[in-house]
Amino acid sequence: MTDTPQTTTSQPRLELNGPVPDFTATTTHGKITLSTWETDKWVILFSHPADFTPVCTTEFMAFAKLHAEFKKRNVALLGTSIDSVHSHIAWVRNVKEKFGIAIEFPIIADLDMKVSKLFGMVHSASSETAAVRAVFFIDPKRRLRAMIYYPLNVGRNFDEILRAVDALQTVDAHAVACPADWRPGDKVIVPPPATTQDAEARMGKAGEYDVVDWYFSKRSL
Repeated sequence: MTDTPQTTTSQPRLELNGPVPDFTATTTHGKITLSTWETDKWVILFSHPADFTPVCTTEFMAFAKLHAEFKKRNVALLGTSIDSVHSHIAWVRNVKEKFGIAIEFPIIADLDMKVSKLFGMVHSASSETAAVRAVFFIDPKRRLRAMIYYPLNVGRNFDEILRAVDALQTVDAHAVACPADWRPGDKVIVPPPATTQDAEARMGKAGEYDVVDWYFSKRSL
């Protein structure tokens, strides 16, 4: 007798710099279609496991406190969980009442798990009925530029989320790269030369760049 192989529901493959799947969903701000919502802005789409849970509450308050910082960076926030819109509304009101913090960004009511499954947020090894804590950085062209996953029981690092936005927007604006632990004001990485002639020329640019070797150079912005 042979074992019957288990079948799994495949989720779409999301690739960095590739397009994100489009969707239309009910939110606390009405219907939203991703491809036509805030089309001139970056979008941070993030999931939480459930309304009225303590870790999720701390995260939503953290997003709310940084809302102005995201707006300065031309970033629109969009939350989602596998809860109803009425649950979301009640939770938003509860956060305002108990903590004095207003949640000004929309939250997707994803009861049918459509958005969660499109973006691979449901990890069956963690839960079949809740999304893990995922963060998707989507540029105005609706390309996926970065993604971060956290488990159900560990809250996100919001300094890193802001830092990642700053880094992504910097590399786009200046055609550079950002080194480890880079923050605004730090030197950036100059792309390495692609030919031996350019490598030789790079060594002569010590006045223009901070040249350690032909492949490793930094500069200030």
